[in-house]
Amino acid sequence: MAFALTTWGIGEGAFVGFQTLYLQELGADPLRIGTIIGGFGLAASLAHIPAGYLSDRLGRRPLLWVAWIIGAIAAWIMAIANSLAVFVAGMMLYGITAFVISPLNSYITAARGRWSVGRVLTLISATYNTGAILGPLLGGMIGERYGYQKIFLFSACVFILSTLIILFIRPQPVDTPEPEEKGKNLIRNRRYLYFIFAYSLATFAMYLPQPLSPNFLQNQRGLGPAQIGQLYSISSVGIVILNLLLGQLNARIGYLIGQVGVAIFALLLWRGDQFLIYGLAFFILGGFRLARSLATAHIRSIVSQSNMGLAYGLAETLTAISLLFAPLLAGYLYDHDPTQIYMFSLGIIGVSVLVNSVLSAGPRTPTKIEEGYSTIET
Repeated sequence: MAFALTTWGIGEGAFVGFQTLYLQELGADPLRIGTIIGGFGLAASLAHIPAGYLSDRLGRRPLLWVAWIIGAIAAWIMAIANSLAVFVAGMMLYGITAFVISPLNSYITAARGRWSVGRVLTLISATYNTGAILGPLLGGMIGERYGYQKIFLFSACVFILSTLIILFIRPQPVDTPEPEEKGKNLIRNRRYLYFIFAYSLATFAMYLPQPLSPNFLQNQRGLGPAQIGQLYSISSVGIVILNLLLGQLNARIGYLIGQVGVAIFALLLWRGDQFLIYGLAFFILGGFRLARSLATAHIRSIVSQSNMGLAYGLAETLTAISLLFAPLLAGYLYDHDPTQIYMFSLGIIGVSVLVNSVLSAGPRTPTKIEEGYSTIET
């Protein structure tokens, strides 16, 4: 799994920082780019719940295989697209593969052995982003020399290799509910419901300053493709280091620290005027992935093993909805004044930290099966 994610990180990292720039090159204005990215979020939101449910009932490995194969096909569509419409179709198909998150996290959680959930999820995130360190550097060099379209062709080739690797993962048994869990469901788990709504707010706040940052850096700050690629590589370095250093923290505390990191990113991009400052900002942006990994670890502490996939899927659906609306607002703000994206982000992240501090508080280890979760936690 780690090898498959590392290679996928190379391929995805190569193009993710240039996607909005290529949309701009194909003729999309900032508001339209925001709408397209929002549509990408909508595509991502549709499949999380059924994917989580099916991973609990049918097994995780088949869903992982399907996601990898669809992702590779979508990458090839983007690579050979000769118009905005075809490229966006490939993007939407790629967005659907976000359903992999629930079975992926469930697979990793079940395979963790004696490790804590927070440790294994942050470590696996670090392996993906180890690949994503190299990807943006390669993407920037390819874009600088051959144009943005060739970046997607490179990524599509790398995804073929990653797909071949994922075919070697082992199957896992399907978890069945314990007798005392029968008839219980996530809807009755109030701690879980409170937390995932707070988590969706945090995701919206943290993602708002990100989608149009490449456009901001190119159009307002004069950076070229190679420099933007370097910044995304720095971001991946930050993700790896922050995950390895802070992944051992209590999941709730690390989750809040990650949000503060994204606030610092927004502040530095808003007020910064040097590449060194932007590099620091993108390093700290690693807090976004840290926060998401540790939020997932916190969810595992308040749900049962047999409901794990569905719990992850419902959480990812709500956060995907946040990923839908954040780019729309970012596009609207950018169209009026690009710096407003970062000003708004700081305010919303402040509210999010306060809300999440309150709603995610409480004992980490659940004690009552009657409220819909198990007593199992490491």
